[in-house]
This record gives sequence, C-alpha cells and structure tokens, in this order.
Amino acid sequence: MEIIEIYIYQLPIKLKEPFVISLGLLTAAENIVITIKTKSGLIGFGECSPFKTINGESMETGFVVGQYLAKALIGQNSLDIAHCSQVMDAVIYANNSIKSAFNIALYDIAAQNAQQPLYAFLGGQNNKTLLTDYTISLGPPQKMAADALKIVGNGFQIIKVKLGQSQQLDVERIRLIRNAVGFQIPIRIDANQGWPANQALQILHALSPYNIQHCEEPIARHQFMQLPNIKKNSPIPIMADETCCDHNDAERLINLQACDMLNIKLGKSGGLFNALKIIKLAEAANMNLQIGGFLESRLAFTASAHLALTSNNILYCDFDTPLMMISDPVIGGIIYGNKGEIRVPNTPGLGASISDDVLNNLAKVRVGEG
Repeated sequence: MEIIEIYIYQLPIKLKEPFVISLGLLTAAENIVITIKTKSGLIGFGECSPFKTINGESMETGFVVGQYLAKALIGQNSLDIAHCSQVMDAVIYANNSIKSAFNIALYDIAAQNAQQPLYAFLGGQNNKTLLTDYTISLGPPQKMAADALKIVGNGFQIIKVKLGQSQQLDVERIRLIRNAVGFQIPIRIDANQGWPANQALQILHALSPYNIQHCEEPIARHQFMQLPNIKKNSPIPIMADETCCDHNDAERLINLQACDMLNIKLGKSGGLFNALKIIKLAEAANMNLQIGGFLESRLAFTASAHLALTSNNILYCDFDTPLMMISDPVIGGIIYGNKGEIRVPNTPGLGASISDDVLNNLAKVRVGEG
C-alpha cells in the first residue's frame, strides 16, 4: 500500500467567541489537514490543532515540518504504521502535533483497507455511550456562572471550567457556578498549570466543598516532581494533561504515582499509535483516562471518539471545541446528540473527510505524484 501523494492544508476556523485559559486568549483554530493517497487509490484524512503554549507548534510550523515528514513518507507502506512512525521520528524530534495528523491519516487508510470502522480496527467496540463536557472559558465570575446556565439549558450534562488564577477568583467562580446550576451537574476543573506549586493544595482544599469531579494540571508542567505530594494530599482527584504528552511521560507519571488519571490528546501523543501505548500503561496501572483535544474540527475529534471506544478505562470525553467554531467543514464524522452524546460513524475507516470544494480554497502544498 505505497504512499504516492500527500497534501498539507492550512485550515483556520474562527471561534464564535474568544476562548480564554490561563495560558492566554484564543480567537480561532489554526489547524492543519493532511491527506495521504496510496497507489491503490485509498485516501486517508488527518488533522491537528497546533497549540503554541502547550506543544510548541503553530499552523505555520506544522505546514513547514509537515513537508519534511511528507517527503520522508512518500514510497513507504502506509499499512506499516509502526515503521512510518519511526520514519517521522527520525526526520525531526518532537513536533507531535503535526505528526498526529499524519498518523490519523495512516490509520484511516489502514481501517479502510481492512473494511472496518476505525474503532474496530483499533480493537474497540461501539458498545458504550460517549458524553462530552462543555467548557466555560476564563472570565468574570458572574459571566462564567451565566455561561454555565446556558450550557445546562442547552442540554449538556457535564461542565468543565477553566481556572488557574488566584484562589479568591477561582473559588468565587466555582461558588457562583454551583449556585447557578446546583450540585447535581458534574463539574470538572482545569487550571492549565496556572497555580503556584506551593498554593495548589490550599486552592484544591478551598474548592473541595463544591463537589469537583477532577482537576486537570494544577501546576506548571516542569514542576511534575511536586505532583506526587499534591495528588496524595488533594481532596480532588488530579488528572495529568500537559505533563503527559506521549507514552514515555505516562510511564514516568505512573511510576511516580503523580496523578490519579491521565488526559490523552492525539496532538500531544503524536497520534493514535502512541495513544494506544498510553492506554495499555493505564490499564496495567488500573488508572482511568480522559480523551480530550485542542481546537481540532470534527475531523480529528472523530479519531479521538474512535479511540474512546477502545478501553473501559476511558471514562471521560472532552470533545466540545468543534461546537465553538463558526463553521464546520467536515463531511461525516461524529454527530453531537442530545445532552452531549457523541455518535461515532460505523463506516470503514475514520468516517470523516473534508470536501474538495473546501480543500481547494485552502493554502496547501503537494508532495509526491500529481
């Protein structure tokens, strides 16, 4: 199944309103779409959403690095995903976001070739309900409480709240949100590394009366050696996010007993190939998982949803960002149902693509045959 042609596309999509986290403000998704064509005629689609403050990549760097990767993959066997991953890693260190787009496209081809939906090709079953949360970005406490009411009014059953500033502000945010929506709705919080390590436990204890499901990445990623103590003494379960990129990070965190859960994002792991390794490590450690993402469209989140069907340890989904975009360029893919339910396609492969009409209007580069 020889790779003969690869296209790299820039896919910027504006957000309906600014999305704010402790690491900064975002007004648009700046994504990369990859198509890989084989000699047999199969075409695989992949996507990534580079995140400068987390994985150190941007749409522009992904566009350039993607060309290095594409040139190395031309002529390779698309079905030998392990070898293709090694080829990409030999070209350039890290750059896991852009590598993930190529990796998703390779799995799309492999699952199409096997005539299986991607989840089945990965060893999963479409036998559980996937529910996404909906995220409230950072802002004044009163606005965040009003946003929480809108989310519940729109039928979502789970709320995720961005925090990561002062204890006083963050506690007030959660207090007002709980007053608005009550205590029955699960609330997850994400500090995005925003709290000083010497204050994190104090803040977590101050938030514990508000029935928080878990807290993502409370402190700076480079201070991961402080996480075991925080995890041990926190009244709220700790989920590693920015500290857990690939399977090597996951193994280190598990050995350190640094967290209760791991958050897998394909744009951090380098794609499905390494994400599956993280899942195996978590299963061996009896650790639960969340599948999340950055600002990908429904294309990459469809890959994430397929992945979420591969393990009983995957309990949480964070698939809401496509709903925050002003347009949806994806054909097929996951469908958002009532109350945040996610329906995964049963067609062979990824089951998601982007039309030629859209792709032809994007900035692009072709590598390989015409």
